[in-house]
Amino acid sequence: MDISQIPKDKIILLFDGVCNLCDGLVQYVIKHDKKDIFRFDSLQSENGRAILKHLGVDPEKMDSMVVYVPGKAYYVQSDAALEIGKHVGWKIPVALAQVFPKSLRDTVYRYVARNRYKWYGKKDQCMLPTPEIRAKFLR
Repeated sequence: MDISQIPKDKIILLFDGVCNLCDGLVQYVIKHDKKDIFRFDSLQSENGRAILKHLGVDPEKMDSMVVYVPGKAYYVQSDAALEIGKHVGWKIPVALAQVFPKSLRDTVYRYVARNRYKWYGKKDQCMLPTPEIRAKFLR
């Protein structure tokens, strides 16, 4: 996919495609995305790497989820989680989290990210979505 083909009216969630915690988050967002605003792809995919390069982010150094709002902004670490939360009904948790400084939120985020494989496991490959869910992934 050429970067110009990314839907401008969707929020793109790039995630670690082999991480069980990340897979669970994607499944949760798909289920709670009532307005159909999210599209997904893995950080490891050709599309994911192209988006990261477009954003000026080194794909080799990115192991966190990225939320990309085409033409507007992108978010990483705790800001990415909060941006997702705004759209899937986490109003109170998002409001509470925003009370804490970004540096503290990101420290907690990085701690979880460093331990995610140990705590939640890792897959050998990205998930294979059903045809219905496949439509929510970049092609």
